[in-house]
Amino acid sequence: MADVLGKALLEYHQGKYSEDIKTYSSLDEEDSIPLPYLFRSFEEMPALEQKALQMAKGKVLDVGCGAGSHSLLLQEKGFQITALDQSDGAATVCRERGVKSVENCSILDYDKDKFDTILLLMNGIGLAGTLKNLGAFLKHLSTLLNPNGQILLDSSDIIYMFEQDEDGGYWIPNNGQYYGEVMFTMEYKGQKGSPFPWLYVDYNTLQNACLANNLDCELILMGEHYDYLAKLTVK
Repeated sequence: MADVLGKALLEYHQGKYSEDIKTYSSLDEEDSIPLPYLFRSFEEMPALEQKALQMAKGKVLDVGCGAGSHSLLLQEKGFQITALDQSDGAATVCRERGVKSVENCSILDYDKDKFDTILLLMNGIGLAGTLKNLGAFLKHLSTLLNPNGQILLDSSDIIYMFEQDEDGGYWIPNNGQYYGEVMFTMEYKGQKGSPFPWLYVDYNTLQNACLANNLDCELILMGEHYDYLAKLTVK
């Protein structure tokens, strides 16, 4: 499978920036991920991410770490942090940028250590892929927590992307799927990656999934556009 994200991150890191990553989804037209945004400073991060970094404690696992911007900020503050990403290119960039502990694998294949904080930022819970897989995904994350550990994640309720009628209800396609399940494809410099499922989960649905998997779910902060930061702890 082409590591489209990794290739783009590596080239940006090497000073060869000429274009951004294009994304195609089952929801809308073509969009893009600006590469500089993946290398952003604390000041450039949205309030939800800033708040999550301020709440981090103890040993930290940064899941889907990308270029390692969150990991580096916490490492500079003295945290013992492990950055994890399935993308080979992302893992290489993290190492080259100075992240001391980097794991290059899927979070579902990881079981080496336990942590006080697990970060799933930039909608990292999307890695669960589908609503059906969310329970097993949360269960696996729970096994990686130390006693009194926490999972900090942000996500969005993408209901706003559907048409609204006069009564304020939304027209959601009745295809048996949860409306937050999206298929994505990334493209960089003419090379397309394989399509992958991604999950945006509204807060109530996340709460219910937590309830079913012995987790407490607390709403920490609402963002400006249907997004939120939540803190999960084992009951």
